[in-house]
Amino acid sequence: MTRRLTCAALALLTACDRNSISGPPSLVENSLDLQLRPLMQQWGAVPIGPIPAQSPALVSLGQSLFFDKILSGNRDVACATCHDAIVTAVDGLSLSIGTGGTGMGQARTIGSGRRFVPRNAPSVLNTGLGFVYTLWDGRVNQESCWNCGTATFKGPAGVVFPAGLANIVAAQAMLPILNRTEMRGEQGDVDVFGNHNELADITDSAATEIWKAVMRRILAIQNYASQFAAVYPGVQAGSLGFQHAANAIAAFQLQSFTRHNSPFDRYLARDDRALTEEQKRGAILFFGRAQCVSCHNGAMLGGQSFANIGVPQVGPGVGAAAPLDIGRAEHIAANQGQEFYKFSFRVPPLRNVELTAPYMHNGAYRTLENVLKHYTNADSAQRSYDVTQLDPALRSMHHGDAATIAAVEKTMDFRIKQGIKLDDEERRQIIAFLKSLTDPDARSLASVIPSSVPSGLPVR
Repeated sequence: MTRRLTCAALALLTACDRNSISGPPSLVENSLDLQLRPLMQQWGAVPIGPIPAQSPALVSLGQSLFFDKILSGNRDVACATCHDAIVTAVDGLSLSIGTGGTGMGQARTIGSGRRFVPRNAPSVLNTGLGFVYTLWDGRVNQESCWNCGTATFKGPAGVVFPAGLANIVAAQAMLPILNRTEMRGEQGDVDVFGNHNELADITDSAATEIWKAVMRRILAIQNYASQFAAVYPGVQAGSLGFQHAANAIAAFQLQSFTRHNSPFDRYLARDDRALTEEQKRGAILFFGRAQCVSCHNGAMLGGQSFANIGVPQVGPGVGAAAPLDIGRAEHIAANQGQEFYKFSFRVPPLRNVELTAPYMHNGAYRTLENVLKHYTNADSAQRSYDVTQLDPALRSMHHGDAATIAAVEKTMDFRIKQGIKLDDEERRQIIAFLKSLTDPDARSLASVIPSSVPSGLPVR
């Protein structure tokens, strides 16, 4: 009898308008829970398990490498430059600034004659939690089982990953040192000491040679040579490749940037009081009528699919489509659905999203409020895009002409074309829910920054 009454109550509540539930606070909360929990279960929102244990020595080595500018051709930029622990493993910029720039975080400025990195630097928070794709265009993907010792990884055209990579985080770590704009530099560059940049001399198609050259730099430093020997005792120094460094960087990222103890996680663990009433109402919208969950689903609320959501085109562009950025389609053959994927980008996971502005693949929006307004009417959002949301140096790189807008709209996801009708209160409720995805420990990651690195180069 009780079970039938509960089911009947749930059916009634689900049919009700979101604000029509009233009564004593305890009854309202219970009613919201009756709506929310089945919705979450339907869309695969489940508790996240612990990460695999990482070797402390491997983590320590990875920490040094992550913060050491020795990996860059000009010895002026590290992984941590674009994934700054001070600003929650992002740089706070719409488009990142690689080698040749100065400063850190939002204060970083582009160097003379340099180019912006074409895309926003995604946060490295929680990147080790079982994704099969990474980066905005998914150009690194795992082709076999995760964390089972036999994983293989596919990279962008012309890049063949060596065997022995531990996970997709390690595979991704192989790429930035190949990129001239991000880390490697241009032919003729000199480093911060005025010395010739030998990494920039290597042809772009010779990824293996670039990886070897970076390892020669690293192992020439006695402290690093000793650390690698201790971490990989069965590997001769001459057999150490950058994949060994990448595995260490990945171990550090998994250990130091995994943060999923948010109020939402506690709610998933059956603590009904972990979310406020406003957050629960926002979650019901998110998992229900607002359709956010149709893309942002699963344990991580996204990260495993691609969509064209009509984001305004900003930046220098990528590949053959430059100055436009066609996203996933850059890596899809014409006869395998390239047209379908034009302007599609990886749906980002939403854990800790409050902390990772600006948003979208090109940092087009600085606030969650503006992101939700975009979803209300993506067509209007493109045509009336406010470039003052961008750094002044990027405003001339907004491609708002009619032909570009029409091209983006041609393959835009049908759900986005319909628009998502939300009033101001509903947007506030959804944003309140999104903030419930924040792990308090992710707000300050400064404790992972070392005081120094083996190369002696400045950490910041």
